[in-house]
Parts: sequence; C-alpha cells; structure tokens
Amino acid sequence: MDIKAAEERIKYLSDTLKYHNKKYYIEDSPEISDFEYDAMLRELENLEDEYPQLRKEDSPTQMVGGAALKLFTPVEHTVKMESLRDVFSFDELRSFAEKIDTSKTAFSVEPKIDGLSVSLEYRDGLFFRGSTRGDGVTGEDVTANLLQIKSIPKAIAFDGELEVRGEVYMPRDSFYKLVEKQELTGETPAKNPRNAAAGSLRQKNSKITAERGLDIFVFNIQRITGKTFETHIETLDFVKSLGFHTLPTYKRCADIEEAVEEVKRIGLSRGNLPYDIDGAVIKADNLALREEMGSTAKYPKWAAAFKFPPEEKETVLKNIEINVGRTGALTPTAEFDPIQLAGTSVSRATLHNEDFITSKGICIGDTIVVRKAGDIIPEVLNVVKHADGATPYKMPRFCPSCGSPVTREADEAVLRCTNADCPAQLLRHLIHFTSRDAMDIEGLGPAALEQLLNAGLIHNIDDLYSLDYGKVAQLERTGEKTVENLKNAIEKSKENDVARLIFAFGIRHIGNKAAALLAEHFGDIDAVLAAEVSDFEAIDGFGSVLAESAAEFFALPETKAMIERLKALGVNMKSLKEVKDTRFAGMTFVLTGTLPTYSRNEAAAIIESFGGKTSSSVSKKTTYVLAGDEAGSKLDKANKLGITVIDETEFNNMIK
Repeated sequence: MDIKAAEERIKYLSDTLKYHNKKYYIEDSPEISDFEYDAMLRELENLEDEYPQLRKEDSPTQMVGGAALKLFTPVEHTVKMESLRDVFSFDELRSFAEKIDTSKTAFSVEPKIDGLSVSLEYRDGLFFRGSTRGDGVTGEDVTANLLQIKSIPKAIAFDGELEVRGEVYMPRDSFYKLVEKQELTGETPAKNPRNAAAGSLRQKNSKITAERGLDIFVFNIQRITGKTFETHIETLDFVKSLGFHTLPTYKRCADIEEAVEEVKRIGLSRGNLPYDIDGAVIKADNLALREEMGSTAKYPKWAAAFKFPPEEKETVLKNIEINVGRTGALTPTAEFDPIQLAGTSVSRATLHNEDFITSKGICIGDTIVVRKAGDIIPEVLNVVKHADGATPYKMPRFCPSCGSPVTREADEAVLRCTNADCPAQLLRHLIHFTSRDAMDIEGLGPAALEQLLNAGLIHNIDDLYSLDYGKVAQLERTGEKTVENLKNAIEKSKENDVARLIFAFGIRHIGNKAAALLAEHFGDIDAVLAAEVSDFEAIDGFGSVLAESAAEFFALPETKAMIERLKALGVNMKSLKEVKDTRFAGMTFVLTGTLPTYSRNEAAAIIESFGGKTSSSVSKKTTYVLAGDEAGSKLDKANKLGITVIDETEFNNMIK
C-alpha cells in the first residue's frame, strides 16, 4: 500500500471508529459488534505504526473512546482513567509479556467485566463523589445514581482519602427483566447488559437507576493516602476487606504461561457466570514496576486485555415463529436444533425483519450460522447451505394472531397488524393506556393487568371501565382497600382531558405533544372522528406522517366502536384546556436545561395556557429559549442565532 492509499484508509478508519465510539460510549447504542470494532482499531494501529507521519493527535488509537455528557456536572479526574490495549491471541499475549521484566514481577489475571467504568471517591471514610470515566480525563458526576447501587458502601473503615475504580454492570437476570418490561411497554429493548447498565447509570432521575438492579465490581485503587502496597493483588485484598465488591476470582500467576492457562479457564467459565465478561485482564502485579514502565497516550504499558471472540455455530433452521408487539410489529424468530453458545443452550434467535430474511434468501431447513451478540442476544448471521428443494420464506400478509391484514410503510423494514384490538397487542396496549403519561390509572401496572387478563375480567380497553369489582376482590393478593383504590383511580381517569385519551390509544407516531395538538385543534373527539387527512395536515406542527397516521387510525371501524363504548361508560371526550389570555400567541419557546422550580412539562403547560407553543429544536422561528442549569447545545445554538434567552425569573415576570 502506498502512502496516498494509506492516508485515505487511515482517514476512513478514523472517521468510522469515531462514529462508533459515539454510538457506543455516548449514546449507549452500538451498531457493530466489539469484534468488528476491535478489528478496525487493530488495522488502524498497524497502519499508523507503518506510517507514523500520518498518525494524528485525535486518532482513535490515541484517545479513550468516551466523553463527558453535558447532562451531568463534569469531573476532572485526579488520576487519568486509562483504557487497555487489546490482544486477540495467546501469541500476542506472550509478546506483551516479553516487554515486561518478569524477574521483578508476577502477573495478576482477572475477568474483564463488560460494563461502565466509574470512579468512587471517599473522604474520612465517607463516600462523597462518583463519576464516569468519560474521556479518561473528564467524566460525569453521577453520585446520586451510584448511591442507588446497594453494593457500593456509603461508609468504610478508612480515615484517609481513597479513590477506587470499578465497573458498573447489569446482571443477566436484571437485563432479562428490563428487556421484558421494555417489550411490554413498546420501548426499544436494550441490546445487551453493557448498554443497559450505561443507560441506567446516566438517568437524570435516580429512581429509574434504582429500579434497574445494577451492581459493581471494584478492580483498582486509583489513589490512597496514609497506606502503601507492593502488589496489585494486595490492593484487591484490601478493598475487599473494606466491604467493596471485588471480582470473585483474581489470581496471581508466576509467569505468562500460567497466566495463559488462567485466561483459558476464564474463557471456559464465562457462559456460567451471572454477568457478562468480554475477556480477561492481565497486569504486571508489582506496583513499583508499573510506575517505572508508565503509559502511552492511551494505554498503560504494564497491562493488556485478552478479548474473547464471539462464538458462532452452525445449526438447522426448523421453523420461523412470528411474534406481534404492542405497535403491531411482526417480528420473526428462528427456531432450530439446540446448540451450545457461550456456555448455554440456544434454540431460538432473532431474524430481525423481512428485509434480512429476503437478503439472505432464508428457507426452512437451511443450515444457518448463529452467534450471541454481546454474548446475550442470539442472532442469525447468514446461511451456510440451502436445503434441497427449499423455497425462500415469505413473511405473512395477515396477522398470525387475529387474521387482520398487515401493512408496511415505505420507510420502514417492519410489517404491522392493522387491527387495534389484536389480542396479541392487548396487554401491551393496556400497559400503555394506563401509564402515567396516558390515562394515569394508579394500581394498574403490568402485573395487575396481566392478572386481570388471565382471570378473563378484561378483553379490551373499555372493559377497564366496566370491571366487576366483586370478582376483582377474589383475585390473589387483592384486598378490600386495593379494590377501593383501583375503583377510585379508574373513576378519576374518566375526567382526564381528551388529549390524554388520544395519547393512550397508542396511535403510531402520535406522542403526548401531537395528542395535545389534536385535542386543542378539534376540541372534542367527535370532530377528530369527522376529520380528513387534509384537516389533520392543517394543524400547525403536524406533518404528513402524523396526519396520515391519525386519519388512518380514526377511520377504522374498530376505533369508532371503541370510542362509542368509552363514551357510554362516561369517559370524557372533550378538551379541558383553558387559555388564560393570548399574550404568547404566535410565539415559540424552546426549553433546555433544568429549571429551579418548574418541570419542562409544567413550563410547557403554562406557555400553552397563554396561547404560545413549545418546540424541541432551536431555529430562526424560535421566539425565546427558556434555559435552566446545565443547558446544552440548544443554548449554544440560540446564542449563535441571536435568539433571546431567558431564565425562570424572567419567565415568571412574563406570566404575572
């Protein structure tokens, strides 16, 4: 490869890796496997070694992948939180060891937990701050959320200053529960425990973090006062004695061959662990030698991470099962002869969507390759051999649950059932209908709704308003007080603004704001039912996608019948919105940051009560940006465009 070709390839790899760094570290939504990412990074490293004049300071090989989010207060790390050099073979591991003076040190070997790296700081025995790694130099203050992790000690028997580094992770059981809940509520399920852990720790609301079942393993002392150690293993024994969760297994190995055997043992055990690991970490155990060896711009020279490759196996496709989600999406799942992957038996895997099946020409009876993405979610990769005489599988054109026709929009890869009353969607519809932002029926969570469904007490949404409370009282764990509270909550929900009801219907593309616009524009549900597509398009803030989705839903006979039943049961069908005056008429506000006293929803409601409207993005049409603490890119854009920025005090003066 000549230098021009190398320069072009280096640029491509750098740009691609930076994009995937953002998806992985910042958005917690990776698009490629760790194995694919590592292969690109290794290629870039090799090219930069061959052409060092082409290596740039901001190359992914020179920087830790993450960055501090503006959502949280930045924390400057006293000790840099470095990344690790990856190795992919035992020969590479031996080469790493050759650069270490083994006459001065043994090796420590421990599993590499697949989670989110954090720093925990203690002063005078008390936990006072916790932060994410970020870019290694600056992280995010997530103390409030870390306090929700029960295994992090709030006080320790050590009077000096102590900073330890650990990996926050989500146990597999917690991950499965989260995915199940997300699927029931129509959310996009987390891809793997690592991303679920990262997303949970970066919640603005620490109550959500508390619900996610996170845990932590502490694996390093970053700094300590009043105490010294000779080896890394000693430090792990010390933090364990203070009550920190350390890795269940960490071992001192006399030489690199013993370390190789320990890495092999860890690899064989990973399928039986209750949490994810993606490799093993090998370090020089002698702390003085570490200090002497130092680090590169990105990695310590005394440590390496052995990365396990994703395991792939062949099997025979026996059947394709179609599942129907809350939004009516038809999801294909492969069923095949059981295989062992990452230590567990697997007999089902996702086939993603219709386009994937078509592009691979998948047929029942084919020999397929399956792997566990992130060692958790089984997925079909490709077809090795087509079965003799087999024909490509075709997705059904009618819903397998209710028999209604399915549709596919031009810009989507999924097929959807057109029947709002489809039994397969019922539980998910009910969960959404009763949720806080919809009809807000307290006491009707997923478990309670499933209990009512299993008992045959509800068969559709309007059955909620004609419940036989005598039969409800006979259900397990349902006392007299519970029934009374449930009845009051259901009766109270009848008085909601029709905007809540419209949102509760779960119409595709129609969120809270669009539902409020419909209610405000038409005034009541009868006017909505009588509207044509052009009437919906006339609403300020409604595009063609929203208009067509609303028109299609309200034109369905099933929708009209359901609304008539709800009317008869006393559910409010009118807009209750009051406009105090029109002082904000024609004005558009953008809200950003955290306001001292108002939530964003409360501030938006006030603006709308004075005839104004809110938008999620800043443009030249924006009248004011109402900014609170930790305002981010929206504030920057407002300043660039010369938009007037106000704080809560100025806002309160405007609404007096």
